[in-house]
Amino acid sequence: MFLITGAGGGTGSVSRRVVELLLEWGEQVRAMVHRDDERAEQLRALGAQVVVGDLTRACDIVDAVDGARRMFFNMSVSPDYLEATAEVCAVCLERGQLDVIVNMSQMTVSQMTLTSTGESRQQRLHWLAEHVLDWSGLPVIHVRPTVFLDNPLFTVLASRTVRERGVLALPFGTGRTSPISADDVARVVATLLRDPANRIGQVYELTGPQVLGLDGLAEQYTRALKRPISAEDLSLDEWERQVLAPAGLPEHVRQHIATMARLHREGRYDRATDDVGQITGRPAQTVEQYVASDPDLFY
Repeated sequence: MFLITGAGGGTGSVSRRVVELLLEWGEQVRAMVHRDDERAEQLRALGAQVVVGDLTRACDIVDAVDGARRMFFNMSVSPDYLEATAEVCAVCLERGQLDVIVNMSQMTVSQMTLTSTGESRQQRLHWLAEHVLDWSGLPVIHVRPTVFLDNPLFTVLASRTVRERGVLALPFGTGRTSPISADDVARVVATLLRDPANRIGQVYELTGPQVLGLDGLAEQYTRALKRPISAEDLSLDEWERQVLAPAGLPEHVRQHIATMARLHREGRYDRATDDVGQITGRPAQTVEQYVASDPDLFY
């Protein structure tokens, strides 16, 4: 039995896609969701066993892990992230019989230190969560993806200027990045869950196949959308005021996205690996392929 937490996310969420992949491969899947709503019904229709619960409540986690042998620990950006990690570890140590936990982290963690303060609160929670999981002694594999192509930075927040002016407006300066799709991260996670042998204790850093500056990103959007898209570098203050603030995001999420934008400008996302191809046998999607797969978002 494979336990996948955070499975109530939308169509583009990693956990939901992991559920879909494992079911396609004929595995038994238990999907843990926070609410019993339409998304939970869709998971049941796919063939998943659905459990409803809160990852900060031990009694809910006990029910979810009962009989499970492999687990993907993932949840949305939340100020409760570290509490959920600690509760999951406590339950799995006392009640679980897990062969592996694949933990969703962030690539930024690899650049963080005990006293670094330049990262977002969410990124700090991921850094601490990795330590808690390692201290627990549970059979953990850490997956550290870079920024997602599905992130609002490249989709919702960028779509208005792309649609209205043919401009990809981001506050990246000369910073370069190699964003990855949620689908590619899900393929890695599902593969690790099915075949964790000799991988316990490993850390996998996941990126897209190319490192691109703002002009390079705009070129990818141009080819995908088949119309000219130019690059426009905004100052961080201007971008936060004109683009991020009107989105009305919760403060914890807003601060996380604003920090990612700043770290892009500082060159912190200028990295690339081939871990996706090495683990799954198939290269990660390019920005062009991702945008072309859902062009309606930008029209």
